[in-house]
Amino acid sequence: MAGALKRRLGLGLLIAYGVGVMVGAGIYVLTGAAAGAAGLWAPLAFLLAGLVAVPSALSFSELASRIPEAAGDSSYVEVGLNRHGLAMLVGAINVLAGTVAAAAVLRGGVGYLTAIVPVPFDWAVIGLGLALTGIAIIGVLESLTFAAVLTAIEVAGLLLVIGAGFSAEPVADWHLPLPSPDWAGIAGATTFAFFAFIGFDDLVNMAEEAHAPERNLPRAILWSLAITATLYALVSLAAVRAVPQDVLGASERPLALVWEAGTGTSASFLAAIAVAAALNGILAQIVMAARVLFGLGKWSPALMTFRRAHPTFGTPVRATLFVGVAVIVAALALPVAVLAEVTTLALLIVFTIVNAALIGAKRKRSEAPFTVAPVVPWLGMAGCILAFAAAIWGRLG
Repeated sequence: MAGALKRRLGLGLLIAYGVGVMVGAGIYVLTGAAAGAAGLWAPLAFLLAGLVAVPSALSFSELASRIPEAAGDSSYVEVGLNRHGLAMLVGAINVLAGTVAAAAVLRGGVGYLTAIVPVPFDWAVIGLGLALTGIAIIGVLESLTFAAVLTAIEVAGLLLVIGAGFSAEPVADWHLPLPSPDWAGIAGATTFAFFAFIGFDDLVNMAEEAHAPERNLPRAILWSLAITATLYALVSLAAVRAVPQDVLGASERPLALVWEAGTGTSASFLAAIAVAAALNGILAQIVMAARVLFGLGKWSPALMTFRRAHPTFGTPVRATLFVGVAVIVAALALPVAVLAEVTTLALLIVFTIVNAALIGAKRKRSEAPFTVAPVVPWLGMAGCILAFAAAIWGRLG
Protein backbone atom coordinates (compact mmCIF):
# COMPACT_ATOMS: atom_id res chain seq x y z
CA MET A 1 0.00 0.00 0.00
CA ALA A 2 1.33 3.44 -0.93
CA GLY A 3 0.54 4.89 2.46
CA ALA A 4 2.13 2.14 4.58
CA LEU A 5 5.61 1.99 6.03
CA LYS A 6 7.46 -1.33 6.11
CA ARG A 7 8.04 -3.08 9.44
CA ARG A 8 11.74 -3.91 9.31
CA LEU A 9 13.16 -2.88 12.71
CA GLY A 10 13.95 -5.26 15.55
CA LEU A 11 14.81 -4.53 19.17
CA GLY A 12 18.57 -4.34 18.59
CA LEU A 13 18.40 -1.64 15.93
CA LEU A 14 15.85 0.33 17.97
CA ILE A 15 18.17 0.33 21.00
CA ALA A 16 21.15 1.35 18.84
CA TYR A 17 19.06 4.18 17.36
CA GLY A 18 18.07 5.39 20.84
CA VAL A 19 21.64 5.26 22.16
CA GLY A 20 22.93 7.06 19.08
CA VAL A 21 20.39 9.85 19.44
CA MET A 22 21.04 10.35 23.16
CA VAL A 23 24.82 10.07 23.10
CA GLY A 24 25.30 11.94 19.82
CA ALA A 25 27.90 14.65 19.58
CA GLY A 26 26.72 16.19 22.84
CA ILE A 27 28.84 13.95 25.04
CA TYR A 28 31.95 15.64 23.63
CA VAL A 29 30.81 18.95 25.13
CA LEU A 30 28.46 18.12 28.00
CA THR A 31 31.13 16.24 29.94
CA GLY A 32 33.26 19.36 30.31
CA ALA A 33 30.28 21.58 31.13
CA ALA A 34 29.08 19.19 33.84
CA ALA A 35 32.57 18.93 35.33
CA GLY A 36 32.87 22.71 35.37
CA ALA A 37 29.61 23.00 37.32
CA ALA A 38 29.73 19.96 39.63
CA GLY A 39 33.41 19.03 39.80
CA LEU A 40 34.08 15.50 41.01
CA TRP A 41 30.35 15.08 41.49
CA ALA A 42 29.59 15.41 37.75
CA PRO A 43 28.91 11.64 37.39
CA LEU A 44 26.23 11.98 40.09
CA ALA A 45 24.64 14.81 38.08
CA PHE A 46 24.32 12.58 35.02
CA LEU A 47 22.84 9.73 37.05
CA LEU A 48 20.35 12.11 38.67
CA ALA A 49 19.44 13.53 35.26
CA GLY A 50 18.80 10.00 34.04
CA LEU A 51 16.55 9.36 37.05
CA VAL A 52 14.63 12.61 36.39
CA ALA A 53 14.06 11.41 32.82
CA VAL A 54 12.80 7.95 33.89
CA PRO A 55 9.15 8.89 34.63
CA SER A 56 8.75 10.57 31.23
CA ALA A 57 10.49 7.61 29.56
CA LEU A 58 8.02 5.27 31.27
CA SER A 59 5.10 7.44 30.16
CA PHE A 60 6.32 7.37 26.56
CA SER A 61 6.78 3.60 26.86
CA GLU A 62 3.15 3.03 27.86
CA LEU A 63 1.85 5.44 25.22
CA ALA A 64 3.96 3.75 22.54
CA SER A 65 2.42 0.42 23.48
CA ARG A 66 -1.11 1.90 23.49
CA ILE A 67 -0.81 3.98 20.31
CA PRO A 68 2.03 2.59 18.14
CA GLU A 69 1.97 5.29 15.44
CA ALA A 70 4.44 7.59 13.70
CA ALA A 71 4.12 11.17 14.98
CA GLY A 72 3.74 9.52 18.36
CA ASP A 73 3.49 12.68 20.46
CA SER A 74 0.74 14.16 18.30
CA SER A 75 -1.20 10.89 18.26
CA TYR A 76 -0.94 10.65 22.04
CA VAL A 77 -2.32 14.18 22.50
CA GLU A 78 -5.05 13.55 19.92
CA VAL A 79 -6.19 10.35 21.63
CA GLY A 80 -5.46 11.17 25.26
CA LEU A 81 -6.61 14.81 25.39
CA ASN A 82 -8.89 15.14 22.32
CA ARG A 83 -7.19 18.42 21.39
CA HIS A 84 -6.58 18.43 17.64
CA GLY A 85 -5.02 21.88 17.48
CA LEU A 86 -2.68 21.07 20.35
CA ALA A 87 -1.74 17.77 18.71
CA MET A 88 -0.81 19.56 15.48
CA LEU A 89 1.22 22.13 17.44
CA VAL A 90 3.11 19.36 19.24
CA GLY A 91 3.89 17.72 15.89
CA ALA A 92 5.08 21.01 14.41
CA ILE A 93 7.39 21.57 17.39
CA ASN A 94 8.85 18.09 16.96
CA VAL A 95 9.50 18.64 13.26
CA LEU A 96 11.08 22.04 13.95
CA ALA A 97 13.17 20.65 16.81
CA GLY A 98 14.43 17.76 14.70
CA THR A 99 15.26 20.04 11.79
CA VAL A 100 17.12 22.57 13.94
CA ALA A 101 18.95 19.85 15.87
CA ALA A 102 20.08 18.22 12.62
CA ALA A 103 21.16 21.61 11.22
CA ALA A 104 23.15 22.42 14.35
CA VAL A 105 24.91 19.04 14.32
CA LEU A 106 25.51 19.34 10.56
CA ARG A 107 27.35 22.63 11.09
CA GLY A 108 29.39 21.15 13.94
CA GLY A 109 30.17 17.95 12.06
CA VAL A 110 31.30 19.84 8.98
CA GLY A 111 33.53 21.94 11.25
CA TYR A 112 35.29 18.76 12.42
CA LEU A 113 35.37 17.40 8.85
CA THR A 114 36.99 20.48 7.35
CA ALA A 115 39.70 20.23 10.01
CA ILE A 116 40.57 16.81 8.59
CA VAL A 117 39.75 17.24 4.89
CA PRO A 118 40.28 20.56 3.06
CA VAL A 119 36.81 21.11 1.57
CA PRO A 120 34.74 24.32 1.36
CA PHE A 121 32.32 24.58 4.28
CA ASP A 122 29.14 25.31 2.27
CA TRP A 123 29.78 22.53 -0.22
CA ALA A 124 30.45 20.09 2.61
CA VAL A 125 27.14 21.05 4.27
CA ILE A 126 25.24 20.52 1.02
CA GLY A 127 27.04 17.29 0.14
CA LEU A 128 26.65 15.66 3.55
CA GLY A 129 23.06 16.83 3.86
CA LEU A 130 22.11 15.36 0.48
CA ALA A 131 24.00 12.11 1.13
CA LEU A 132 22.29 11.52 4.49
CA THR A 133 18.90 12.42 3.02
CA GLY A 134 19.52 9.85 0.31
CA ILE A 135 20.37 7.17 2.90
CA ALA A 136 17.17 8.01 4.79
CA ILE A 137 15.15 7.58 1.57
CA ILE A 138 16.68 4.25 0.54
CA GLY A 139 15.22 2.39 3.51
CA VAL A 140 14.68 2.52 7.25
CA LEU A 141 16.58 -0.74 7.78
CA GLU A 142 19.52 0.60 5.79
CA SER A 143 19.35 3.96 7.59
CA LEU A 144 19.30 2.50 11.08
CA THR A 145 21.91 -0.14 10.22
CA PHE A 146 24.23 2.66 9.06
CA ALA A 147 23.36 4.60 12.21
CA ALA A 148 24.08 1.51 14.34
CA VAL A 149 27.57 1.24 12.78
CA LEU A 150 28.19 4.91 13.60
CA THR A 151 26.90 4.35 17.15
CA ALA A 152 29.31 1.43 17.56
CA ILE A 153 32.19 3.71 16.45
CA GLU A 154 31.08 6.38 18.93
CA VAL A 155 30.80 3.94 21.83
CA ALA A 156 34.17 2.36 21.01
CA GLY A 157 35.75 5.81 21.09
CA LEU A 158 34.11 6.58 24.41
CA LEU A 159 35.32 3.28 25.90
CA LEU A 160 38.86 4.19 24.81
CA VAL A 161 38.51 7.58 26.51
CA ILE A 162 37.17 5.92 29.68
CA GLY A 163 40.17 3.56 29.72
CA ALA A 164 42.56 6.47 29.24
CA GLY A 165 40.92 8.45 32.04
CA PHE A 166 41.26 5.61 34.53
CA SER A 167 44.87 4.95 33.57
CA ALA A 168 45.88 8.61 33.97
CA GLU A 169 47.55 10.02 37.06
CA PRO A 170 44.64 11.20 39.24
CA VAL A 171 44.18 14.91 39.88
CA ALA A 172 45.00 16.37 43.29
CA ASP A 173 41.36 16.38 44.46
CA TRP A 174 40.93 12.69 43.64
CA HIS A 175 41.24 11.17 47.09
CA LEU A 176 39.11 9.97 49.98
CA PRO A 177 37.21 11.51 51.52
CA LEU A 178 35.85 13.37 48.50
CA PRO A 179 35.25 17.12 48.77
CA SER A 180 31.83 18.11 50.11
CA PRO A 181 29.18 18.13 47.37
CA ASP A 182 28.46 21.48 45.75
CA TRP A 183 24.71 20.92 45.58
CA ALA A 184 24.06 24.12 43.63
CA GLY A 185 26.60 23.02 41.03
CA ILE A 186 25.21 19.49 40.97
CA ALA A 187 21.68 20.86 40.48
CA GLY A 188 22.84 23.06 37.61
CA ALA A 189 24.71 20.21 35.95
CA THR A 190 21.72 17.88 36.41
CA THR A 191 19.44 20.39 34.69
CA PHE A 192 21.38 20.63 31.46
CA ALA A 193 22.41 16.97 31.60
CA PHE A 194 18.69 16.16 31.53
CA PHE A 195 18.59 17.44 27.96
CA ALA A 196 20.99 14.65 26.96
CA PHE A 197 18.35 12.04 27.74
CA ILE A 198 15.20 13.42 26.12
CA GLY A 199 16.16 11.84 22.78
CA PHE A 200 14.08 8.77 23.65
CA ASP A 201 11.17 10.79 22.23
CA ASP A 202 12.58 10.05 18.77
CA LEU A 203 12.17 6.31 19.24
CA VAL A 204 8.37 6.37 19.47
CA ASN A 205 8.15 7.80 15.94
CA MET A 206 9.53 4.53 14.57
CA ALA A 207 6.45 2.62 15.77
CA GLU A 208 5.01 1.88 12.32
CA GLU A 209 8.34 0.39 11.16
CA ALA A 210 9.10 -1.68 14.27
CA HIS A 211 8.31 -5.35 14.69
CA ALA A 212 5.92 -5.87 17.63
CA PRO A 213 6.07 -2.19 18.68
CA GLU A 214 3.81 -2.79 21.69
CA ARG A 215 6.57 -4.94 23.19
CA ASN A 216 9.78 -3.67 21.58
CA LEU A 217 9.38 0.11 21.88
CA PRO A 218 9.08 0.19 25.70
CA ARG A 219 12.08 -2.12 25.99
CA ALA A 220 14.11 -0.05 23.52
CA ILE A 221 13.30 3.22 25.32
CA LEU A 222 14.31 1.93 28.74
CA TRP A 223 17.41 0.03 27.59
CA SER A 224 18.73 2.96 25.58
CA LEU A 225 18.16 5.32 28.52
CA ALA A 226 20.00 2.96 30.90
CA ILE A 227 22.93 2.45 28.51
CA THR A 228 23.26 6.16 27.79
CA ALA A 229 23.13 7.19 31.46
CA THR A 230 25.83 4.62 32.26
CA LEU A 231 28.04 5.89 29.43
CA TYR A 232 27.68 9.53 30.47
CA ALA A 233 28.42 8.68 34.10
CA LEU A 234 31.53 6.61 33.25
CA VAL A 235 32.90 9.18 30.79
CA SER A 236 32.42 12.02 33.26
CA LEU A 237 33.97 9.94 36.07
CA ALA A 238 37.04 9.24 33.93
CA ALA A 239 37.21 12.94 32.99
CA VAL A 240 37.09 14.38 36.50
CA ARG A 241 39.62 11.79 37.66
CA ALA A 242 42.14 12.68 34.96
CA VAL A 243 41.75 16.44 34.32
CA PRO A 244 41.32 19.32 36.81
CA GLN A 245 37.81 20.74 37.11
CA ASP A 246 38.67 24.27 35.97
CA VAL A 247 40.50 22.99 32.88
CA LEU A 248 37.62 20.69 31.91
CA GLY A 249 35.02 23.39 32.40
CA ALA A 250 36.85 25.84 30.15
CA SER A 251 37.59 23.40 27.32
CA GLU A 252 35.61 22.79 24.13
CA ARG A 253 37.41 19.45 23.71
CA PRO A 254 37.21 17.85 27.18
CA LEU A 255 37.47 14.25 26.00
CA ALA A 256 40.62 15.04 24.05
CA LEU A 257 42.14 16.34 27.30
CA VAL A 258 41.24 13.06 29.02
CA TRP A 259 42.89 11.04 26.25
CA GLU A 260 46.03 13.16 26.30
CA ALA A 261 46.26 12.95 30.10
CA GLY A 262 45.95 9.17 30.07
CA THR A 263 48.12 8.32 27.07
CA GLY A 264 50.36 11.30 26.44
CA THR A 265 49.51 11.05 22.73
CA SER A 266 47.48 13.20 20.35
CA ALA A 267 43.70 12.84 20.42
CA SER A 268 43.25 13.81 16.77
CA PHE A 269 41.42 10.54 16.10
CA LEU A 270 38.56 11.90 18.24
CA ALA A 271 37.84 14.42 15.47
CA ALA A 272 37.00 11.51 13.16
CA ILE A 273 34.78 9.96 15.83
CA ALA A 274 33.08 13.33 16.32
CA VAL A 275 32.30 13.35 12.59
CA ALA A 276 30.76 9.88 12.94
CA ALA A 277 28.72 11.12 15.90
CA ALA A 278 27.55 14.10 13.88
CA LEU A 279 26.53 11.96 10.90
CA ASN A 280 24.61 9.70 13.27
CA GLY A 281 22.79 12.63 14.88
CA ILE A 282 21.87 14.22 11.55
CA LEU A 283 20.55 10.98 10.08
CA ALA A 284 18.56 10.17 13.22
CA GLN A 285 16.86 13.58 13.23
CA ILE A 286 16.03 13.48 9.51
CA VAL A 287 14.49 10.02 9.91
CA MET A 288 12.54 11.11 13.00
CA ALA A 289 11.19 14.40 11.61
CA ALA A 290 10.12 12.71 8.36
CA ARG A 291 8.14 10.12 10.36
CA VAL A 292 6.43 12.88 12.33
CA LEU A 293 5.35 14.55 9.07
CA PHE A 294 4.16 11.17 7.77
CA GLY A 295 2.16 10.62 10.94
CA LEU A 296 0.68 14.13 10.90
CA GLY A 297 -0.72 13.38 7.46
CA LYS A 298 -3.17 11.01 9.12
CA TRP A 299 -4.64 13.82 11.22
CA SER A 300 -4.40 16.83 8.89
CA PRO A 301 -5.72 17.06 5.29
CA ALA A 302 -3.22 19.86 4.65
CA LEU A 303 -0.37 17.41 5.31
CA MET A 304 -1.82 14.41 3.46
CA THR A 305 0.83 14.79 0.74
CA PHE A 306 3.39 13.55 3.27
CA ARG A 307 1.28 10.49 4.16
CA ARG A 308 2.79 8.38 1.40
CA ALA A 309 5.49 5.73 1.52
CA HIS A 310 7.46 4.69 -1.54
CA PRO A 311 6.24 1.26 -2.78
CA THR A 312 9.82 -0.05 -3.16
CA PHE A 313 11.77 1.73 -0.42
CA GLY A 314 8.93 1.72 2.11
CA THR A 315 9.96 5.17 3.36
CA PRO A 316 8.13 8.54 3.33
CA VAL A 317 10.11 10.00 0.42
CA ARG A 318 8.30 13.35 0.20
CA ALA A 319 8.56 13.97 3.93
CA THR A 320 12.23 12.96 3.95
CA LEU A 321 13.10 15.25 1.04
CA PHE A 322 11.27 18.14 2.69
CA VAL A 323 13.10 17.67 5.97
CA GLY A 324 16.48 17.08 4.31
CA VAL A 325 16.28 20.28 2.27
CA ALA A 326 15.10 22.23 5.33
CA VAL A 327 18.08 20.94 7.33
CA ILE A 328 20.56 22.02 4.65
CA VAL A 329 18.99 25.47 4.31
CA ALA A 330 18.90 25.96 8.09
CA ALA A 331 22.52 24.86 8.45
CA LEU A 332 23.60 27.38 5.81
CA ALA A 333 21.41 30.34 6.69
CA LEU A 334 19.99 30.39 10.22
CA PRO A 335 21.34 31.26 13.70
CA VAL A 336 21.01 27.62 14.67
CA ALA A 337 22.31 27.97 18.23
CA VAL A 338 19.52 30.35 19.23
CA LEU A 339 16.83 28.26 17.54
CA ALA A 340 18.17 25.08 19.17
CA GLU A 341 17.88 26.61 22.63
CA VAL A 342 14.31 27.74 22.02
CA THR A 343 13.19 24.40 20.56
CA THR A 344 14.81 22.49 23.41
CA LEU A 345 12.69 24.46 25.88
CA ALA A 346 9.66 23.87 23.66
CA LEU A 347 10.33 20.12 23.84
CA LEU A 348 10.06 20.24 27.62
CA ILE A 349 6.59 21.75 27.17
CA VAL A 350 5.78 18.93 24.72
CA PHE A 351 6.96 16.35 27.27
CA THR A 352 4.69 17.91 29.89
CA ILE A 353 1.71 17.71 27.52
CA VAL A 354 2.49 14.10 26.58
CA ASN A 355 2.59 13.07 30.25
CA ALA A 356 -0.83 14.73 30.64
CA ALA A 357 -2.02 12.77 27.60
CA LEU A 358 -1.16 9.51 29.35
CA ILE A 359 -3.26 10.58 32.34
CA GLY A 360 -6.17 11.14 29.96
CA ALA A 361 -5.58 7.86 28.11
CA LYS A 362 -5.53 5.89 31.38
CA ARG A 363 -8.85 7.40 32.41
CA LYS A 364 -10.40 6.26 29.13
CA ARG A 365 -8.93 2.76 29.20
CA SER A 366 -6.87 1.32 32.02
CA GLU A 367 -5.42 -1.75 30.30
CA ALA A 368 -2.50 -1.62 27.87
CA PRO A 369 0.27 -3.96 26.65
CA PHE A 370 2.73 -2.04 28.85
CA THR A 371 1.45 -0.12 31.87
CA VAL A 372 3.01 2.08 34.54
CA ALA A 373 1.66 3.25 37.90
CA PRO A 374 -0.83 6.18 37.74
CA VAL A 375 1.63 8.41 39.62
CA VAL A 376 4.31 8.09 36.90
CA PRO A 377 2.97 10.68 34.42
CA TRP A 378 2.46 13.12 37.30
CA LEU A 379 6.11 12.65 38.25
CA GLY A 380 7.06 13.09 34.60
CA MET A 381 5.19 16.39 34.40
CA ALA A 382 6.80 17.61 37.61
CA GLY A 383 10.29 16.74 36.35
CA CYS A 384 9.74 18.54 33.03
CA ILE A 385 8.30 21.64 34.71
CA LEU A 386 11.20 21.79 37.16
CA ALA A 387 13.74 21.34 34.35
CA PHE A 388 12.05 24.09 32.31
CA ALA A 389 11.97 26.46 35.28
CA ALA A 390 15.61 25.73 36.13
CA ALA A 391 16.67 26.31 32.52
CA ILE A 392 14.86 29.67 32.41
CA TRP A 393 16.31 30.64 35.80
CA GLY A 394 19.78 29.73 34.64
CA ARG A 395 19.32 31.71 31.45
CA LEU A 396 18.08 34.80 33.25
CA GLY A 397 20.66 34.45 36.00
